Amino acid sequence: KSSKWIMSLIWCHIFTSRREILTRIESVILGIVTSLSKDEAPVLALPKRSSWASVSFDTAVGLQMSSGCSVTTIRSDCPASATKFAQIVKIISVIYRLVQSNSYATKRDIYYNNTQLFGSQRTVDTIVDDISCLLKIPRRSLHVLATSKGLISGHLCYLEEDGTRINCHSSSAAVAVSSNIVGIRNIVSSAKFIMIVEKDATFQRLLDDHFCTKLSPCIIITGKGVPDVNSRLMVRKLWDVLQIPIFALVDADPHGIEIMCIYKYGSAMSFEAHSLTVPSVMWLGLLPSDLQRLRVPEEALIPLSKKDEGKLNSLLKRPYLTSQPDWQKEMELMQQSKVKAEIQSLAAIAPDFLTSIYLPNKLRYGGWV
Repeated sequence: KSSKWIMSLIWCHIFTSRREILTRIESVILGIVTSLSKDEAPVLALPKRSSWASVSFDTAVGLQMSSGCSVTTIRSDCPASATKFAQIVKIISVIYRLVQSNSYATKRDIYYNNTQLFGSQRTVDTIVDDISCLLKIPRRSLHVLATSKGLISGHLCYLEEDGTRINCHSSSAAVAVSSNIVGIRNIVSSAKFIMIVEKDATFQRLLDDHFCTKLSPCIIITGKGVPDVNSRLMVRKLWDVLQIPIFALVDADPHGIEIMCIYKYGSAMSFEAHSLTVPSVMWLGLLPSDLQRLRVPEEALIPLSKKDEGKLNSLLKRPYLTSQPDWQKEMELMQQSKVKAEIQSLAAIAPDFLTSIYLPNKLRYGGWV
């Protein structure tokens, strides 16, 4: 009981109070009004989210925004940034009304609110994240929801905020990850572990082979490639509540490794690391060393492209890799062998090798790093 009480306090802390959100928005607007009253052109300073120079690494949390991170200046009197300034102010005003009325909207709703101003859905997506970073408030606390692309299945039941009971074990079909993770409650599970699956095709294969019931009770989740915020939030919430091991099953290539690192350490959304990262994620497979150990046929291996090599070099320089020597070894092995492989390459050994031999043996005998 005490651990659940502590976790509820943490989640309450993460999801900032409505009054605090309104105060922070009012502070931004006051800055704009003050500039106008002095006959000065208003300016917004946005933290550079995508710059590695703006990020520091904490082993217990993951990637975090540095306190003195660099900023991008959005001027209202500069032709190159005036439109973006107007777009930001418009979305801030929408968010203010949503929070004030305790109602919610999707990013798609905001786009259709003024398609001429925004031009594309991508513009809205980026600006919502910029505002979240500017205000230092998690996006979901801004009452802006995104449609989830992730899927989840296995030994798990919970209640949605509206009282709908979700049973992830009711059929061979997966359940879409909720768009409102903070509203989920009454989580019940007998799962012994959670497995993050990089790709939808592998996830569907595990479903078809009834993986969650064959070996031991578990939960599998996929963000269908690079995970959306809701998929990452779901993994984090399950880890907080269930306190069970979390494994990652990704392709043995730089892209798969980067996706696993997003779940474990974070991404450009580093200012939200406390609620998005799961530092305990373990790399179950596909390991570059597995390719040699299992003698995966050469025809199933793919040569690394120049882009792959560049990505691999970039990953090896990231601040969090120094705390993961075993991961470094695997990535250096990939560098030396100059080959990569998809999870599906295991089918070259035997059609059911992944679910009947590879995963059961890995999980039984501790074949992760």
